[in-house]
Amino acid sequence: MEIAEHIDALRRQGDLLAAAATRSGLAAPVPPCPSWQVKDLLRHTGYIHRWAARHVTECPDAVLDGPPEADILRGGAPDPDLLAWFRDGHAALVETLSTADPGLVCATFMDAPSPLAFWARRQAHETAIHRADAESASGVRPEYEPGFAADGIDELIMGFGQRRKYRPSADADGSMRVRTTDTGHAWHVGTDAGRLQARREHSTPQDASPAACTVTGPASGAYLFLWNRSDAAQAGVTISGDSRFLDLWQSSVRVRWG
Repeated sequence: MEIAEHIDALRRQGDLLAAAATRSGLAAPVPPCPSWQVKDLLRHTGYIHRWAARHVTECPDAVLDGPPEADILRGGAPDPDLLAWFRDGHAALVETLSTADPGLVCATFMDAPSPLAFWARRQAHETAIHRADAESASGVRPEYEPGFAADGIDELIMGFGQRRKYRPSADADGSMRVRTTDTGHAWHVGTDAGRLQARREHSTPQDASPAACTVTGPASGAYLFLWNRSDAAQAGVTISGDSRFLDLWQSSVRVRWG
């Protein structure tokens, strides 16, 4: 996806998140985030939007430190003004990314074609997944455009999945293949000396590398499933083979915003 497409997705997903929060109410629990209410989700995501925008406007050499999550959840605006506060931060981030110099140099925390490409993509998916959290407060499972969902799977597998702090233990070997049936994307994830190794693959089974477990389904459902926002049945995902590596993946690959 191009930078402009990620920014458009960020705009849409933030608007949908706010709409879902309005429907469910600030006090509604958020099932994928135990102990959180919708107001906590808004404060968390609103903080992240402002934190991300600072990287683009201030161009720091290192990723900016943030306060503990407990402090973030005590911040933001008072409850009556919280939705407006969230919308303001979201709009400011969209504007910051839209008007940024494509050649800007600033800190990032995963590989990307450029810093601007990184921040646009990361915030699009940060917001899209938290939109799913907001929708869950009223029992709704969102659908995502297949190409965008496949891009989010790619970020998770090729980016977050290989960061050192999320690698499984050295004695846990195995492999899995992920294939999206509607977009034709595929990824292979295995281990080498206890470290995750991922690569993109051809989607046709005859061209696939052997894997102990295969995860197959539509991109939107697989996106939610792999980001731990849906179970396989709800997502329309089929799991075949030995699922122990998948279980390890889902328990050890955790996404953090910094």
